[in-house]
Amino acid sequence: MSAASSQAQALQRIRADVRAMSAYHIQPSQGLLKMDTMENPFRLPAALQKALGERLGALEINRYPGERLEVLKQMLKDYAGAPAGSAVLLGNGSDEIITLLALATAQPSAAGRATMLAPMPGFVMYPLSAQLQGLDFVGVPLTADFDLDVPAMQAAIAEHKPAITYIAYPNNPTATLWPEDQVQAVIDAVAQIGGLVVMDEAYQPFASRSWISQMQAQPERNAHVLLMRTLSKFGLAGARLGYLIGPAAIVNELDKVRPPYNISVLNCETAIFALEQADLYAAQAQAIRAERQPLIDALMALEGVEKVWPSEANMVLLRVRNAGAAQAAMKQRGVLVKNVSAMHPLLANCLRLTVGTREENAQMLAALKESL
Repeated sequence: MSAASSQAQALQRIRADVRAMSAYHIQPSQGLLKMDTMENPFRLPAALQKALGERLGALEINRYPGERLEVLKQMLKDYAGAPAGSAVLLGNGSDEIITLLALATAQPSAAGRATMLAPMPGFVMYPLSAQLQGLDFVGVPLTADFDLDVPAMQAAIAEHKPAITYIAYPNNPTATLWPEDQVQAVIDAVAQIGGLVVMDEAYQPFASRSWISQMQAQPERNAHVLLMRTLSKFGLAGARLGYLIGPAAIVNELDKVRPPYNISVLNCETAIFALEQADLYAAQAQAIRAERQPLIDALMALEGVEKVWPSEANMVLLRVRNAGAAQAAMKQRGVLVKNVSAMHPLLANCLRLTVGTREENAQMLAALKESL
């Protein structure tokens, strides 16, 4: 048998749906202003960078992660204000936690496969994790202005009885923070069918409120709610640290499917160090928030921008006449942004821009103006 033939046969062992997929594409960014992935633009001050390096250099990387993970979990509970009786699950970014949630709930029933549900457009990892772990995915369209369609959500929950319902708070890519009463109505609907709700607060540092306040105020009404966050938008995108907070009885079951050493000693210690500097990172988030509305105002004044949506995250969604052409032209001018048109029909000709420093935003605006 030839090498080509044996390789072709071996490839057939890989799932057909996986072979039909495209890998997650990261745009090359060398020499370009990177405004496509909502990263914190601020680095640590030199003295703190040096201190972090010294701390990481002293770690015993020949040993598996140990007790410091428990220190990190407690710090995260304190930082988030976790209600009494909560536990924490750690993930290699929130992406891994989404995978673990799907893995833990992918149990068949008499009615068929388990179901995951989320409003759409939303985070692409929700349907992807459902597909890879063998759950059905139900996307409930938002309104044309990206508001939560509560009656449609309630009807879909009653019909499909999802094991997991995701609510991104704020939502990605729309940057929307839906009203508390609407979100609670969805959470109450999930309680009626005995499912889990995951509040995805990846962009919490830039939002005006968090669902943790409702979990504290109404613990019984939110007893089936899990709060998921990441330190990526906090300022540690390169360290890959996500966490899930919820009732210990639920989180401890989910923790059984977590790889035993999924968080490295380097990631763990970096996260501990960052939480020790929480005031510094809060000031960075405030600086980004301060630049958000001026950016929105400037975008609304640009000829060729058809609509700009409000934002409670470190991103802004806007519609232009031709998003593909605008993105390509901006790249030629040295600025990377995200064309989200293909994600959902409601996002036709929409670009998603990161909110950066004043200087970065000015450079991005100039490139966009020339590209429209």
